[in-house]
Amino acid sequence: MVAKRENEPAPTSNRTTSERTSERELIITRTFDAPARLVFEAWTTPELFKLWWVPQSSGATLLSCEQDVRVGGGYRLEFAHPKATAPLAFFGRYLEVVPNARLVWTNEESEDGAVTTVTFEEKDGKTLLVMRELYPSKEALDVAIEGMDEAMPETFEQLDKFLIARGTGAEPT
Repeated sequence: MVAKRENEPAPTSNRTTSERTSERELIITRTFDAPARLVFEAWTTPELFKLWWVPQSSGATLLSCEQDVRVGGGYRLEFAHPKATAPLAFFGRYLEVVPNARLVWTNEESEDGAVTTVTFEEKDGKTLLVMRELYPSKEALDVAIEGMDEAMPETFEQLDKFLIARGTGAEPT
């Protein structure tokens, strides 16, 4: 069982932390050196999401990303993985959408899917991202958590690098 873990400092000195807060809930946090609007946009724009979401070391490829980011709208992600004989699909629907502040969605690819809540809290031009995954059972979280300790820090490091490369300071003109 994962109690609490912090990965090694990223080049930006930001850390991803993960904590299993109950038998059914996992919370992952990270601060990004970017305003909430840019972090939110990276999560909700398919063309941008595809550039950072899949951990490079996993060998997986994000084949397609569809997002209808509105309450009741859906999403679908399809991945190819060297160990899989067919593409893997993850899909669900958005329960809450508060621009630049909060996303809540379901994971409906199995009956063990979580409800995921991501909050974006901006302070002094940085964004604290908190991702909460609530699973229907302890067993579902036990299965989901395998590999997540390595995957999420790497994924969030990729998002950090993407935001830095994109130029996080200026408003679009």
